[in-house]
Amino acid sequence: MPAAGPLSNHNYGSKAPPAEQPDAGSSSVAGKKTTVTVQEQRSVTTDAPTTTESGGSSNRTTTRRQVDFRPSNNETTRRIVVLVFGLIQIVIGLRIVLLLLDARTGNLLVSIINNVGGVLAAPFQGILRLSAVSSGGSVLDIAAVVALVGWTIVELIVIWSLGIFRHEPALA
Repeated sequence: MPAAGPLSNHNYGSKAPPAEQPDAGSSSVAGKKTTVTVQEQRSVTTDAPTTTESGGSSNRTTTRRQVDFRPSNNETTRRIVVLVFGLIQIVIGLRIVLLLLDARTGNLLVSIINNVGGVLAAPFQGILRLSAVSSGGSVLDIAAVVALVGWTIVELIVIWSLGIFRHEPALA
């Protein structure tokens, strides 16, 4: 996913430095540092000398520079982990809400969410002595609430362990 498109710098014989390019190291968005992989391609084209109105000779040089910024492999892995655990948390959260609202289990969508959420909450059942609180048809699935907290803790541990393998550039 290129974040920056082609950058062009037309230099007509001047000695001025090219426009500043974005930092190729770590970038900071809202105080959070992420490591990116940068690939750079340059092409320089020099046209044949032409005569100007004043009788002088001039060369036209065109420089085309394309810089592609991509997240590092570690950052890509972290994003995938956050996505997977986010989906798990959404399913468990929907299960909690549907049970609280006493949703009709005959509905296919409600049934799928309850079944998948039940499978995801199963490792956390029995941690507390109380697994559900019910009032009328509404049920608060305590095991699902514990599972939501548990999966969040597992996610944080996985993200923390990915941070161990991050390769920061050495400072000169």
